[in-house]
Amino acid sequence: MVSYGLIATEKVHRVAAALGGVAVMILLGVVTADSAFFDHTTGVDWNVLFLLFGMMVIVSILRHTGLFEFISLWAARASQGKPARLMLLLILVTSVFSPILDNVTTVLLVTPVTLSVCQRLRIDPAPHLIALILATNVAGLATLIADPPNIIIASRAGLTFNDFLIHSLPLCIILLVVVVFLMRIIFRKQLKEKINVDEVLEGIHPADAIKDKYLLAKCLAVLVLTLIAFGFHTTLHTDPSVVALLGAGAMVIVSRTTPQEFLQEVEWMTLAFFMSLFVLVGGLVSVGVIGKLGQMAADLMGGNELIGATGLLAFSAVAGSLVDNIPYSTAMTPVVETMVASTGTIGADSPLWWAFVFGSDLGGNGTAVGAGANVVVLGVAAKWGRPISFWKFTKYGLLVTGVTLVVSWIYLYVRYFL
Repeated sequence: MVSYGLIATEKVHRVAAALGGVAVMILLGVVTADSAFFDHTTGVDWNVLFLLFGMMVIVSILRHTGLFEFISLWAARASQGKPARLMLLLILVTSVFSPILDNVTTVLLVTPVTLSVCQRLRIDPAPHLIALILATNVAGLATLIADPPNIIIASRAGLTFNDFLIHSLPLCIILLVVVVFLMRIIFRKQLKEKINVDEVLEGIHPADAIKDKYLLAKCLAVLVLTLIAFGFHTTLHTDPSVVALLGAGAMVIVSRTTPQEFLQEVEWMTLAFFMSLFVLVGGLVSVGVIGKLGQMAADLMGGNELIGATGLLAFSAVAGSLVDNIPYSTAMTPVVETMVASTGTIGADSPLWWAFVFGSDLGGNGTAVGAGANVVVLGVAAKWGRPISFWKFTKYGLLVTGVTLVVSWIYLYVRYFL
């Protein structure tokens, strides 16, 4: 509880808070080397870590090709100087990349370019950055690899890449339309201005961003094959983590990059944070806390899946908006597993798992610290001298979260209960 409190308040760096908690658990005798590193119930989920690592390497290499800068500059040209059209294009770009890459990686790539384009067009970047965050978290519903909570939940629930395409992607598409509609209403005054694109982007062409077309073609071919392998990983009897590592290895080979080049952009702190969280939650499992919480939740549900799904959707959204949705989903997954077991419905057929996924992902939009993507975007904006305050984001985020949760509940009810 102390570790999670420090993570939530950001009084101490979250990696330090998590590692400190692990150290105390070791001193108390709750955690051992065997339980932390080798036990499937209480230990580190290596599949999650290596899946993230593999995707980070792939993105690191793709970034050097100039692909992301090309797409953003193309969006600026295609907007024809209309901020509303620019926002729509940036949301579309984000929505395309987020299901393929993880959310944090997507915003790390798109945010600096968005700021640069807005600076060149001489428009306020705040509406576009807020829309970027909201769209990224919503698009995180689409696939297993799009958002860290999805990876954590899928690993425990036995959900496949294709399960997310079948159950979660349709809702994602609906909610993205809702977000675009809300952004047009909320920022209607800021989106009326017209800019002369030819004047402000004179001499700058999207094609100039591509540094090596041959390298880009090879890397895109590897990326496509990797995504196809994700889709067929159950048929191939290969874990997603292995697919990601094979894709990363192939990308390294075709690009001929050195370890210094493709490893320098790997988010080592994020991986260390995940590892620590798994050990912390494993300690709670060992002493029976998670089991009792799960049994209490199952008893409250009383075998009624609709009540359980509604409660999970709402509670996950509230908790996920106050605490980063990564530590929340890590701690809550064993609890939901107990709830699911009490219903007799397992795997992708259980609406409880999907209510948990939807609530955890969408709750990230609730506040400025609800998801890693939010923190990254606001941090980069502050470095560029265009800060967005906690409450400025939160007042818009809460509105969008409320609307998307209502739509999600209707989707859950119609699809699984009607």
